[in-house]
Amino acid sequence: MKMLPNPFTAHLALVSPGIDIELSFNEFLQDLGVSPELAHILWLPLPMFLVLIAAIIGVLVTVWLERKISAAAQQRIGPEYAGALGILQPMADGLKLLVKEDIIPAKADGLLFTLGPVLVLVPVILSWLIVPFGQNLLISNVGIGIFLWIALSSIQPIGLLMSGYASNNKYSLLGGLRAAAQSISYEIPLALAVLAVVMMSNSLSTVDIVEQQNSAGLLSWNIWRQPIGFLIFWICALAECERLPFDLPEAEEELVAGYQTEYAGMKFALFYLGSYINLVLSALLVSVLYLGGWGFPIPIEWFAEWIGEPISSPIVQVCAGSIGIGMTVLKAYLLVFLAILLRWTTPRVRIDQLLDLGWKFLLPISLVNLLFTAALKLAFPIAFGG
Repeated sequence: MKMLPNPFTAHLALVSPGIDIELSFNEFLQDLGVSPELAHILWLPLPMFLVLIAAIIGVLVTVWLERKISAAAQQRIGPEYAGALGILQPMADGLKLLVKEDIIPAKADGLLFTLGPVLVLVPVILSWLIVPFGQNLLISNVGIGIFLWIALSSIQPIGLLMSGYASNNKYSLLGGLRAAAQSISYEIPLALAVLAVVMMSNSLSTVDIVEQQNSAGLLSWNIWRQPIGFLIFWICALAECERLPFDLPEAEEELVAGYQTEYAGMKFALFYLGSYINLVLSALLVSVLYLGGWGFPIPIEWFAEWIGEPISSPIVQVCAGSIGIGMTVLKAYLLVFLAILLRWTTPRVRIDQLLDLGWKFLLPISLVNLLFTAALKLAFPIAFGG
């Protein structure tokens, strides 16, 4: 597979490695008389706009699935009237929040109160830059993509703590403190689980990690070589997304709504967006790190042989790319379905149980898993990416 030419420049390459949308876009504008510098400036916001659109569509689908799956789990119907099968209900919710009055409490810190939701949402959206939806279909093939994602994910708790503190509300402050403690507790095991995958792949690039899993189809996925790491990552991802049974920072029965208590209108919608975008992002990263990303359950060579075409033929490349995008999304939404099902079927843990699970259980196991992976890599370098 041909790598993107500049790993630190935002690109969106199509499935075919020979097509570069940025180059085509710049050439089109230059044909209209626009200077190369201005054409490049006009291109820069487009990748982020595409990321934002993809993230928002993912949120709308996830919110609709949440309501339908929860209704089925409780033997209800769920939304029915806003569009066919209620598919427009998430858009109706968004419009409602958009037109609601924006209220800032009289004794709150206005600047921090406003910046809090922004600090929660922006790092999550930026993290989508490194997610490959298919072969060569990503915004930025950064060589240290996994490290960038871990760094960005550590910013979100600052926004949550800032929001809780700035609200001047004791329930909000407790929610912010819980969010910070929960994030610190689960970030370290999550990072150690990811490091084991990075060690096997010899790369921090998400593209390289997926490619390393596509040699033998389903059997070469990292979930078979890192089953413990997969479970640790998934549990920590649910805790980072504050999904049940780990939604202690916003537990309604204890803290009204935690750090969200004083928020209304669009500021509350930013928290809502951030939570669901982070859930979809976590599911995509599990798909990339452990489930082969865009890889098929069978090797692509078998598919080419089945249709009687060489693997380099355009029809095989187009089919592989199209199905690859579907595989990435399908794997991610299977995990989203599992997360939704867990929310509506498991009880909430206590805060002491939450912290004990992170520090006394997941942290030692993730450290042992990393050391064990290093030992196996030294002993069996071919099987473990040596």
